[in-house]
Amino acid sequence: MSSETSRSLVDRLYHEVLNGRSLDVIDQIAVEDYVENDPMPGQGEGRSGLRDRVSMLVTALEPRFTVEDVVAEGDRVVVRWRNRGTHVEPFLGLPASGKPFDIAGIDIYRVADGRLAEHWHVVDQLAMLMQLGFFPAPEAASS
Repeated sequence: MSSETSRSLVDRLYHEVLNGRSLDVIDQIAVEDYVENDPMPGQGEGRSGLRDRVSMLVTALEPRFTVEDVVAEGDRVVVRWRNRGTHVEPFLGLPASGKPFDIAGIDIYRVADGRLAEHWHVVDQLAMLMQLGFFPAPEAASS
């Protein structure tokens, strides 16, 4: 599979699924036995688990992803992104705060048979919790 084809899969995930809220696209871009290496509580397994994950994110956080960098090599695609949204529904046991957030993250996908097959990520969850008011921001250092 070409790097361009792999990039196109990831582009569809961010633009059509996450930003466009078209969960049906997941059936076209992910394998049935999709592997999530860091599942959220309540997220199922496989492609239906990816649908669970996206549904939880878009319902509770109204995210808007901006893809800042994409690197594709072999069967891996790495994405550096920003996510700006508002916490409008309960999320992972946290009551809706109504507050906006702006966080960064990096996703790594493995592509197999022309579809997304596996996912790892690093997300600035501490910044998100502070922005939503669930964790206190550190006090400024004194000189």
